[in-house]
Amino acid sequence: MAAPKSIPVSIHIVRGQRVVLDSDLAALYGVETKVFNQAIKRNLRRFPEGFAFQLSGEEWLILKSQFVTSSLGHGGKRKLPWVFTEHGALMAASVLNSDRAISMSVYVIRAFIEIREQIAANAMILKRLAEIDNTLLIHDASLRDIYKKLMPLLAPPPPTPHKQIGFHP
Repeated sequence: MAAPKSIPVSIHIVRGQRVVLDSDLAALYGVETKVFNQAIKRNLRRFPEGFAFQLSGEEWLILKSQFVTSSLGHGGKRKLPWVFTEHGALMAASVLNSDRAISMSVYVIRAFIEIREQIAANAMILKRLAEIDNTLLIHDASLRDIYKKLMPLLAPPPPTPHKQIGFHP
């Protein structure tokens, strides 16, 4: 099932983990961010560090600089947002327990899986490129050796003194 086009869900890297913002998940699951976060806070035991965590002020500023949002003091978020890993996003759907949340959780999990597959594919491509680079370096050394051996053979022969035929004054 594809997510509605009007609800962008961005996966970010924070603290070395791929995460989704609370506001993105709330929109995806069809609830207000405030309602979403209240449900999370009522069930915090379901969200250990590997599932969800609240951003620090510095992390939020860095993340906020990557997309346009209002500032914290002027109509924007007054509290630091929560972020959810793949497992946290799935757990959030179970906490909300609505039909939309359940169906959209499948979408979120598929998005994380797709990113994981892309990273694995990129790693395989990088490994293959390293192998090709190594092969090219070996061939380059061999070609230089052949070139050095051919250069003396391709040079014109040195002039040899020869006897002149005919009348010599």
